[in-house]
Amino acid sequence: MPPPRFGTFSIVAHDPDTQSWGVAVQSRFISVGSVVPWAQAGVGAIATQAAANVSYGIVGLQLLREGVPAAEVVRRLTSDDKGRDERQLGVVDRNGGAAAFTGKKCMDWAGHEVGDGFCCQGNILFGPAVVRAMARAYETTPGDVIDRMIAALAAGQREGGDRRGMQSAALYLVKKGAGYGEGERWVDLRVDDHPSPIEELKRIFQLYDLTMLSREDPATLVPIEGETAKGLQHDLALLGYYSGHFTGTWDDASRAAFTRFLGEHNFENKQRDDLKVWPSIVVYLRENAAAEAARRTKTAPIVSNALSRGPGAQPKGGGASRTAPPPAKKKSK
Repeated sequence: MPPPRFGTFSIVAHDPDTQSWGVAVQSRFISVGSVVPWAQAGVGAIATQAAANVSYGIVGLQLLREGVPAAEVVRRLTSDDKGRDERQLGVVDRNGGAAAFTGKKCMDWAGHEVGDGFCCQGNILFGPAVVRAMARAYETTPGDVIDRMIAALAAGQREGGDRRGMQSAALYLVKKGAGYGEGERWVDLRVDDHPSPIEELKRIFQLYDLTMLSREDPATLVPIEGETAKGLQHDLALLGYYSGHFTGTWDDASRAAFTRFLGEHNFENKQRDDLKVWPSIVVYLRENAAAEAARRTKTAPIVSNALSRGPGAQPKGGGASRTAPPPAKKKSK
């Protein structure tokens, strides 16, 4: 049975400023992120698509580890592959060299564009404007490599993208020491099945960016004083983390409540000890407080007084659940 075809468009890129490598991809195919993107920090990145050959990812990364340039990697992978006419491939090496291949039997429209440190490729597209728009978006969009790769996907979709429609998308970037636990998976996000996968990818990335990354400009930090402090106290109180007055004075109780909120929401990367707060956290807290207020208005209580307590409120009785003792055995008569 022949492998399924991926009507897909992708960008493979290396960013010398962040020393990162990655792939962004969209397809009218389930879980495109499980097949197309391959990357290793300090080595390079690969997209294998159309009648995707996953060995291109495995063998290609090995060749890149050996220092083989992107163009030669493409040549070696495709020259010995009898199914190469149905393959599509994009490669970026450790130095930013880029190369791509589109087999002559890939379904129309199929093609690629190679730029400085990146390549865009796609098949079963509305036309060549898709990859052209991706390349221009990557070259001209402000921001870092992540912003530019997401912009490239969105630009390709605006030009029609996969002519069969949309289903899945993925964003995978590697960078030494930048991932969770100092691993190399800087960004690893997938939308496996969604009517608007690129928009959903953007939404997920916004939360991932807030929770896992540190890309905000320190110049935007806001002092926690006056109305800012009062607003934080109000929102923390509504969510059940703070029980004091809204004075605008950032006292020990306010700091403790805020620290607990950040920890419980996995925002350790946003903790600070200089009495300043990231604007993204102010917005996140405000939005969550507003959602809590709406919940109290619209939801019928199940537990007595539940609607007057936010999700941060400590459970009555506190402490961990205890296992109930076994029932006493009845004595035999």
